[in-house]
Order: sequence, then C-alpha cells, then structure tokens
Amino acid sequence: MSKKLQIFILIFFTSILAMNAQPKYSLGLGGGAAFGINESVDRPLGPQFNLYFLHTFNEAFAGEASFSYIKINGENPDLGGYNDYKTSMIAFDYRLRWNIMKFGDKFTVYPFVGVGILSFTNDEYQVTEAPDAEGSGIDVTIPAGLGFRYTINDNWALELSAQGNICTSDELNPPLDDQQDGFWSGRLGILYTFSPSNSDTDGDGLTNKQEKELGTDPKNPDTDGDGLTDGQEVNKHKTNPLVQDTDGDGLNDGEEVLTTKTNPLVADTDGDGLNDYQEVKQYATDPLKADTDGDTLNDGDEALKHKTNPLKADTDGDTLNDGAEINNHKTNPLEMDSDKDGLNDGEEVNKYKTNPLDPDTDGDSLNDGQEVTKYKTNPLMKDTDKGGVDDGTEVSKNQNPLDGTDDFGKKTLGPQEIGMKIVLEGVVFATGKSTITPESEDILMQAYETLVNYPTIEVLISGHTDDVGRHNKNVKLSLDRANAVKAWMVAKGIDSARMTTAGYGPDQPLVPNDSPENKQKNRRIEFQRTK
Repeated sequence: MSKKLQIFILIFFTSILAMNAQPKYSLGLGGGAAFGINESVDRPLGPQFNLYFLHTFNEAFAGEASFSYIKINGENPDLGGYNDYKTSMIAFDYRLRWNIMKFGDKFTVYPFVGVGILSFTNDEYQVTEAPDAEGSGIDVTIPAGLGFRYTINDNWALELSAQGNICTSDELNPPLDDQQDGFWSGRLGILYTFSPSNSDTDGDGLTNKQEKELGTDPKNPDTDGDGLTDGQEVNKHKTNPLVQDTDGDGLNDGEEVLTTKTNPLVADTDGDGLNDYQEVKQYATDPLKADTDGDTLNDGDEALKHKTNPLKADTDGDTLNDGAEINNHKTNPLEMDSDKDGLNDGEEVNKYKTNPLDPDTDGDSLNDGQEVTKYKTNPLMKDTDKGGVDDGTEVSKNQNPLDGTDDFGKKTLGPQEIGMKIVLEGVVFATGKSTITPESEDILMQAYETLVNYPTIEVLISGHTDDVGRHNKNVKLSLDRANAVKAWMVAKGIDSARMTTAGYGPDQPLVPNDSPENKQKNRRIEFQRTK
C-alpha cells in the first residue's frame, strides 16, 4: 500500500473518531448493478448485493460500514491474447456521509467518500498470452459517490446511491495493462433506524424521549431558533426551548447568552429599570452595569425619570454630573443654568459658591451673574462695599456698589473699622484760634453724613498742632479745636454722647515739622471710631 494511501486512511478514520455527538444506528439492505472500469471492450452489468450498517453522528455526518457482493464481466470478441472474463468480489468498506442538503423532513442529499478492502476471484477467464494474470487476490478500494434518501417515518427510509470505486491494482480483470482497475455501481436500499429512548436524533443534548416530553422537535437541535440548542437551554441555561425570548425583554436567549452576556431569565439583568433590550437596542447603555456613565444615577432613572443622557455623566455640560445635580444640589441636569442668573450651575457650586437654585444668592436684588460679570460685586455679600446700602439699591441709584462712601447719596467717611483713624483733611481754623473757617464745610459734612447714616457709631475727635509755640498753649489749642468740631456736629443734631474729644498738641505728628508743608499736615483734626 502506498504511503499516500496510508495517510489518507489515517486521516479518514481519525475524523470519524473525532465526532462526539450522541449517535443513532440503522441497518440497511440493498441491491443493484455494477460494471467494470477496465480494458474490456464490452462490460455487461453484473449484480451487487449490500448489507450496510449506518452510524449517525449528528444532523450533518454519518458513517456507513458496508458488506457487498459484486460481480463484473468482460467480453472481448476478436481480440488476440485474451477474450472473456468474470470477476466475483466480496468487499468491506467504511464511508463518511455528509448531509449537505435537506428538503423538508423527508428528502436528503449526501455525498460520501470512504476506504475499504475487497477480495476478488477471476473465476471464468481465458488467457492465451497473459501468463502473469492473477486468478484472485485482495485489493484496496476507495468508494466515492452521491446518495439520495427519502425518510418514510422515524424508523424506515429508502435510499438510492451511485458510486465509483477506484482500486489500487490492475488485477480485477486478468489481463495486465498497467492501468488501475475499478468499477461503477448503483444501489437501491431500504434502511431501518433503531430509536432507543436514550437516542438523540438531532444531537442537541436531549434524548428523543426528553424532547417528546418537552414538546421540542427531536429532528431540530434548536426548536425555537434562538441560537441555543434545546439541550443548552434545558440543561445549562434553564431557558424555555420552545420560546425564543424566555424573559420577554426583546432579546432572544441566544443573543443574551452569546452576545450581550445578559441573563436570559431576567429581563433587567443589572436592575437599573431598563430591560436588556432597551439598553442594547434603544439607549446603547451597558446592560451589565446599572450606571453606565458613572454619574451615580442608574440608567433607568436617567432615561425614564430625569430624561438625562445615561451615556453622558454631565448631560447639560455645566461641569456638575447629573447625580450631583439631582441628589446634592437639586438643580436641573438638563439645563446648564438652573436659576437663569447667567452663571452655569458648575460655576455657582464650584467657583463662586453661590446657590444654583437662587438667582440672587445674597438677596440684594442683583442676580449672581450680574454681580460677577457686570458689577464685579460679591454675590455672597449683600453690601459689597460695607457702606450700609445693599448693592442693588446702589446700582438703582447710580451709585458705586464698590465704594462705601457714597452709599447714602452723599459722600461719607464710611463706617470704618473700630479703632481706625481718619484725618479730616480740609478742616481749617483761624490762625492761633479754634474758629472753623467756611472752607471746612465739605469735609465736616462728610463726617456729619457718616454719623447720621451709621447711628450706632461713636467717635473720638482729636486735635493736633505743629511744634511752633509753647507746648501747653498748643495742647489747649488742639483741644479747643476738637471741641469746636464737636460743637459743630451737635449743632447739626448729632448726640453729644456719641462724641468724645482730645487735644494732643504737637505730641503725635504725622511727619517731621521740618517744612511749612509738613507743619500744615500736622495741624489737623482726626476722627477715630471707638464703637
């Protein structure tokens, strides 16, 4: 036997042993005719009879072991050297069938190929010039052909097949001409299939008996057509093999198991309020993850309740994720600026610390956006300049909300801090006297407006001189001048109890008394808030 033939036989039988589906078995009886492939001029038909055993692996493949008796003839009139012969053969071969085409449940087309051995005997021949002819022997045969099967019922079937048989020698007919012999044959057979209760006709992992009890089709491995075999559904996944979509979520069981990896028994695998079909087909969210975008809101709440985008953590693009807006800040996750104040919610929460639900966080009648972008005031402080009038009122009166001295419509000194000193620049006295001159009116009015508009303030009015003249005289003059300012205020209606006076003479100079200009600076009246 050639090495190539040995390799072919090894591969052939190895492929058969590799099939592991649960088999079923059939026994067939057939008969037909054969004629030789050889050098004879005339090759009359000879009879053939077959007993064959069928081993079905699954819906696609089956193995056939066949025992055959075949007789072929040759007639060669008017040829020199030899004339007639008759050869009888007993053959055993094993074939692999491939059910490539089915028409309904009844008709099947299958090509086949196999390998076998045969014993031949040339029992009637005349040889005059072929002394090397063999009268009998054993040969290897390779059958290949096409078959047709008609299924009558679960047990009975009719088969018709035609095949060619190639042999490896030139000895099936007596004369040797260095050409391989062979024969064509056709067979009509009747086949009986044994169907024990544990057989699995369709190879789906369920016996025919189990399929009958379940109501599934024993000839169809996937009765409901969902991509899972009936056996996988019943034994592994516990799904209904008669229903494509066991959990009714819109995805068939095969899609859930093989593609989306979701639970075919639970419509909403991740428990987020959207069924698996809605997540996969409608919203493109992850059916295995309740919160696809990681914003602390589950996909169902986003899609059905809040109408936010379950694929985008920050639906409105305001730098706050949807979960923070809904759960922490109570803002609208569909609008960047929930309170319509000109600042987006993220800026209010993270940058300005304002209330994203209140357009006017500090209640000054200016919305937060106006304060930040237009007036540059503090949206968390009602009176940014601490002048005593809120920012909104100042803006409405065309006053500067960043300047506390104009809060009451007239210039004031502002409320100041306790202990702070303010020089009343512009208060002028007659030389060497405590008489206030008219040009002092403007600055004194600012001090007066301050005391009027801040009625809780108490002040110390102190007088100061330069170092010219006697010390005692300068101290007395400075006190007289402080008292003159107080008297001016009292005359205007300011309660005297809110003002105290002191005279320091030259003892607290602002600058050295080394020039006329500096001496003028040291001659002054100061206001200092004491309460």
